Amino acid sequence: MLDLLNTWFISPFEYGFMRRAVVGGLALSLAAPTLGVFLVLRGMSLIGDAMAHAILPGVALGFLLAGFSLPVMSIGGVLFGLMVALLAGAVSKMGGQREDAAMASFFIISLAGGVMLISIGGSSVDLTHVLFGSILAINSTALLLIAGISTLIVLTLAVVFRALVVECLDPLFLRGQSRRSGWVHSVFLGLLVLNLTAGFQTLGTLMAVGLMMLPATSARFWSKRLEGLIGIAIVLAMVASTGGLLLSFHLDIPSGPSIILLAGFGYLFSALFGRYHSLAAKLRRKTTPLAVEQG
Repeated sequence: MLDLLNTWFISPFEYGFMRRAVVGGLALSLAAPTLGVFLVLRGMSLIGDAMAHAILPGVALGFLLAGFSLPVMSIGGVLFGLMVALLAGAVSKMGGQREDAAMASFFIISLAGGVMLISIGGSSVDLTHVLFGSILAINSTALLLIAGISTLIVLTLAVVFRALVVECLDPLFLRGQSRRSGWVHSVFLGLLVLNLTAGFQTLGTLMAVGLMMLPATSARFWSKRLEGLIGIAIVLAMVASTGGLLLSFHLDIPSGPSIILLAGFGYLFSALFGRYHSLAAKLRRKTTPLAVEQG
């Protein structure tokens, strides 16, 4: 039994690339699901996916200028992501269009532009690396960047936590209390862009949003309190990132999809057996009155 545990859970981390990968995954798991919980509360779940594609042209430009230089690609992703967020906000204010509709439009343009840039300046292998990432290939520089961005996100969320909660639950109250309430939304979008930029190296621009949203949506089936949602989402993300890496190592399958699919399995399990709003919870509610009547 001990030999089996050692073979499956300890031996893989004797390799340096596995240690770097698990630390990077755990760092992302602290920041990404927390942002995902707030996206779910704000009814902006699909905005995360749109922003994940919005950073692609900036990442592609960084790649064309400096090759696979993570700092340059990250700076490009952050700048382009922030520009798309600002443009979407400006279009929604000027034209009366909903911000999510404007974001979706820019997301489609960004995705096409990013893929075109990478295709012109690179190969199919380069495109695959940017779109799907490679968590097993992160080096010390990438790890420091991911850990630094995650730390910055967590600290900033701690500072703006109360204002962010109020904006999620009662945005009209926040606007009535302060004329500068828009800064909360802007800071949140900035953190979202930073997190997705950190995640593209490990999971790629197409799947970085998965570690943000799947644990957050799964947590809704287990808790109704905000602190509970955040705590459960973080734990689920950590289990998915570590478990996905182990599955990838032992079964010789891609690491990024393994992580996201394991998080997806957690969502399906939660939807079936969770404490609230799940299939099992609905069945319990139906059988309880019946049991009372029979008693």
